[in-house]
Formats: sequence, C-alpha cells, structure tokens
Amino acid sequence: MKATEIRKGIYWVGGIDWDLRNFHGYLTQRGSTYNSYLIIDEKITLIDNVKSYMADEQIKRISQIIDPTKIDYVIQNHIEMDHSGSLPKIMDLCPNAKVIASPKGVEGIPKHYKKEWNFQTVKSGDVLNLGKRTLHFVQTPMLHWPDNMVSYCPEEKILFSNDAFGQHIASSERFDEEYPLHLMLHETTKYYANIVLPYSNQVQKALEVVQALDIEIICPSHGLIIKKYISEILAEYKKWSGYQVDDKALIIYDTMWKSTEAIAHSIQETFEAKNYQTRMFNLQHTHISDIMTEILTAKYICVGSPTLNNNIMPTVASFLTYLKGLAPKKRIGLAFGSYGWGGQSIGIVENTLKECGFDMLDQIKIQYVPDDAILKEKENHLIDQIK
Repeated sequence: MKATEIRKGIYWVGGIDWDLRNFHGYLTQRGSTYNSYLIIDEKITLIDNVKSYMADEQIKRISQIIDPTKIDYVIQNHIEMDHSGSLPKIMDLCPNAKVIASPKGVEGIPKHYKKEWNFQTVKSGDVLNLGKRTLHFVQTPMLHWPDNMVSYCPEEKILFSNDAFGQHIASSERFDEEYPLHLMLHETTKYYANIVLPYSNQVQKALEVVQALDIEIICPSHGLIIKKYISEILAEYKKWSGYQVDDKALIIYDTMWKSTEAIAHSIQETFEAKNYQTRMFNLQHTHISDIMTEILTAKYICVGSPTLNNNIMPTVASFLTYLKGLAPKKRIGLAFGSYGWGGQSIGIVENTLKECGFDMLDQIKIQYVPDDAILKEKENHLIDQIK
C-alpha cells in the first residue's frame, strides 16, 4: 500500500489492479493501474480518482501522507468511472472539498453519482492557485469523452494527462525507466489502437498544446509515469494520430474446411514477394484487440471468411464491428474467401471495409477447395495491385 513520491510533496496514490484481464472489450494481459496523484501545498489537492473497488487502497495510500479529510480540491480530469469511481468515498471524507472539472464534467458527475457536491467549473486557460504551485487546465474534448481535460503544473513541469499517454500495466514499478521499454511501448500502442484511435484528430490538436509546454514528467491515469521516454512517446502519438503506416499487410480470417485459410496463406506469400512485413491472424485463436494493435501501423488490411448461412463467420462479424468502431484511416482493404454455392461472405466483408473508408483491392473469391493453379492466378493478379 506504499505511496510513491514523484517530486517533493507530490505523490502517486492510485490503485493497482493485478487481476484485470478485460477492459472495454480488449484484453489487458498485464493488468492495469488507476492512477491518482496527491499534491501537498497550501491547498491539498487530489488529481483523479480510481475505480470503485480500488477506493480503500487509494485512501490507505493517501492516509500515509496526510489525513484525507484535509483535502481541499479534487481535480476530476475525466468522469468515466475507472477514474471517478472512488469519488463518493473521497467526498464522504472531505465533504467541503471542491470538485473541479470541465463544464461537461460538472454536468456529468451528478448524473453518475446522484450527488450535489461543491463543484467548480474550469475551462482552457483557467489557473488554480495551490500556494507554491499552480494548476493550468486545458480542455481536450473527445479524447476520449466530451468532458476530458488535462492539468499542467508549470512549477514542477508535470502534465497530468489523464487518458492520454496511458498503458494498461500492473506493476510495482511506477516509472517508465524502471520497466522494460519494449513492453511499455507495446502496451502504449495497444492502448492507443483500442481506445484512442477514433479520436486521432483530437489527439493532433492536443499534441500542439502539449508540445508547447515545458514537460519533464507525464502522469497518465493508467500505467507507468513517463519521465525518460517522453520524446519517444510523443513521436509515436504524432505518427499514430497522423495515420502514418508501415509497409505491412495483415491477413485476418476464419475458416471452416481450411479453404479460406489456404487463400490467406497465398495472400501472405504474395505480400512477402513485394517485401512487405506480414502478419497472419486466425480469428479462432487471436483476440481482436491484439489484432488492432498491429492494425495501427498496417497499410493493408485483408479480411477473409467462408460463406456461412448466406453470411460471414461470427468471429469475422465481431472483428469487423470492432474495426469499424475504431475507424482507422488511410488503409487499403482486401476481401477474400471460399464458398460452396452462395458466396455472399466476400461481398459482405468488402462492403464493411468500404464503410470503414478503405480503398479496396479486387476481391478474391474461390469456390470450394482452391488448387495451386487458381491460387497462382489470383496471386499474379494481386501482385500487380500492391503498391
């Protein structure tokens, strides 16, 4: 239950969720943290809260530093319940504290908790004086809810970034420099791909604000505090939000009698012949959130399904629904599959990829079991289309 000092008088007092394995529909194999930060100044300030079942853990950490009843301000950068779930317990301890949030936050908190606390609304450019320190607020709407904002302490050069720059990692380490970099970057990528991706235009606007600030520490609401690798993380966010892709092709499919799988392997070999990185994903064995992590930097998205009851396989339908909601841009799609008599699946996949806004290659549709001759014919046609 140990609190961690970030700067003199500033502490991490969040909760560690070692057992979390699913968050908003994507797999979190490394668990997560719900980060909360305590500033000791003339005005005692708590920034962000934790999920409801982490409240006692959070309060014990706060109690190591100060009597929780002495909290003056509670900054709620975001009202989603993984960040605000402990707010009712916190406010029971310090009912006279001010709850500070964006206009949408002040509007939304009572709708979650049916409480009328002492609210204060802040907007971009507003400054809160804590004593020796100040907090400057910047609204970041739709990153990823309408109420989102970030808080910046210029005296300490700390950005409390809420959902931006986070990762789902449960660990006893609190700082990026203490944790394997490749694992942190992987989880940062996965977090962006599965939560932040639809709001990439808003990310670009937020990056303009962030890059104008003098920042030495980023304190997100999930995962590790970033000190050493700030420039690397900002560079990745710039790449992802600009929909920059690598020469990489993903082949994603389900299969009944391995005919669609044979087409998938043929497509993979064709992209390899054009010197593309390739990744193969059988939807029976790979979770859609792990596939999205790869999609973040892939130029070609190839999706295959056999025809089942005049439709597509349920696994493929689930993946396409998830993909469409996350809305990656500037991609090229390919629909493929085998069929017995109807053959509707390939058209359904193609139409969904078009609805995602993808440019499309010519579909690959083969009846029954493909032989080497027809696969070679399709490969020759495909290779001429790959840029």
